[in-house]
Amino acid sequence: MDEYMSESEQWEAVKRWMRENAIWMVGGVVLGVLALAGWRVWQERVERLAHEASGRYEQALEAFGRNDRTRGYTLVDELRRDHDTSPYADQGDLLAARIHVDAREFDKAAESLKRVMDRSHDAELAIVARGRLARVYLEQGKPDDALALLKVGEGGAFAPGFDEIRGDALLAKGDKSGALTAYRAARTGAADGTVDAGLLELKIVAIEPAAGAAAVATPAPAKAN
Repeated sequence: MDEYMSESEQWEAVKRWMRENAIWMVGGVVLGVLALAGWRVWQERVERLAHEASGRYEQALEAFGRNDRTRGYTLVDELRRDHDTSPYADQGDLLAARIHVDAREFDKAAESLKRVMDRSHDAELAIVARGRLARVYLEQGKPDDALALLKVGEGGAFAPGFDEIRGDALLAKGDKSGALTAYRAARTGAADGTVDAGLLELKIVAIEPAAGAAAVATPAPAKAN
């Protein structure tokens, strides 16, 4: 404002500015209130859906715990249908896959695990599902399919577990030397608990002499005279 204006002139100028801009001021306040209200509604909805998903997952756990598989699978299906982006939907599929494996329903277990592996927003859960799917393939007698899931150097913190499964797959194919290499790679990570160190050592001991003997028994190529 002009510093040479009188106090009354300054006040009149303020009132004139307020009259001219009142609609924008009110509109800004209203928009702010609406935005805050909308955020609260959205936040409440997120919390409600998370609570519903958590509750349904707990119900599925209880159903499987009392051996009501039909109810358990229904709840898992509902989780995926109503809360597809929730981590509880992924957990539900992992739970259902474990129950299918226990029942030796490997095709159904593979279906659930593929869904988590391909669609989960949680990278760690996707890796867990991949390792479990590889084990299901081994149970189905598909070591090549298992190996296709477990590239060397992948898995992050789960790499030792991947190495162990890779060893199992190679052993199933009759490649004892390759299996031994994979088991030894897994052993380097055994200290952090990602693999069962005792079981892994038994696997190594069981094939180590055989792998060495096979290498010794391989005849050297004949030299040309």
